[in-house]
This record gives sequence, C-alpha cells and structure tokens, in this order.
Amino acid sequence: MSSDSDLIRLYSAQILALAADMPRTTRLTAPAGTARRRSPLCGSTVTVDLEVQDGVIRDYGQDVKACALGQAAASIVGSTVVGLTRDQVQKGRDQLLAMLKSNGPVPEAPFQGLGVLEPARDYKNRHASIMLAFDATLEAFDKATATAQV
Repeated sequence: MSSDSDLIRLYSAQILALAADMPRTTRLTAPAGTARRRSPLCGSTVTVDLEVQDGVIRDYGQDVKACALGQAAASIVGSTVVGLTRDQVQKGRDQLLAMLKSNGPVPEAPFQGLGVLEPARDYKNRHASIMLAFDATLEAFDKATATAQV
C-alpha cells in the first residue's frame, strides 16, 4: 500500500496545476477526425477533435474526464500538438510509454513537460489514463487523414 508521502509526491502541485488549467477544452464544431478513448480500469475518458492540413495538426479540441494524472497529460498534449505531424505525436507517445513502463528518459521536446509524470511509473494502474490523450489524438489523426483521402 502506498504511503501518504508517496501520494503527495504523485499528485504534486505541478500536476494539479496542469490538470486545473487544461488548454483547448472546447470541442471543434466540424472536426476532420474525432476519437474517444476510455481506460477500462478507472473509467477515464478523453475525446479529441482535430483538423489536419498537409499532414500537420492545425486545430485541436478535447473533452477530458480523467484523474489528475490523465488530465495533466492531456494538458501537456493539448498545449503542444498543434503544428505537429503524426510521426512527432507518435514519437512523444512512445517516449512517454517507455518512461512509464521501462524507466526510459523523459520525452524529448516538445513533450519534455511530461517529465512531471515520472513519479507515476510506480502506479501501473494509472498508466492507461495517462496515455489516453496521445492514443485519442493518434486515432483522430488517422480518421482525419482517412476521410481526406476518400
């Protein structure tokens, strides 16, 4: 069982601040791609809308119903992804997963802010919630580009 000090470290002031000040929380009215991802373990959900032009995310909106850790991750993703390609988003996702599951380094720029989630490594039951924003973004990107090719 976790001690109180472990939980205090996990839910740091920085994580709580990110969760409280999440950007891009307005859903897009006519997105090119939308995806909703849910963590079955905790019930957290993230819905992402986006616009893609020439292989680059041009607009982004999200609806996040998650724990503070999932909200913090969504906050960082939401503040970072506009202007990025799918490959850049995928790289950030892969680096975050490696940081959580394999003690990998903090993700590289532009996702270095995800380092605040390093203490969550020891809380495997929180990993799925932390990954939701990336997974929904990648799925929405794929839907947007598939629609554009039809």
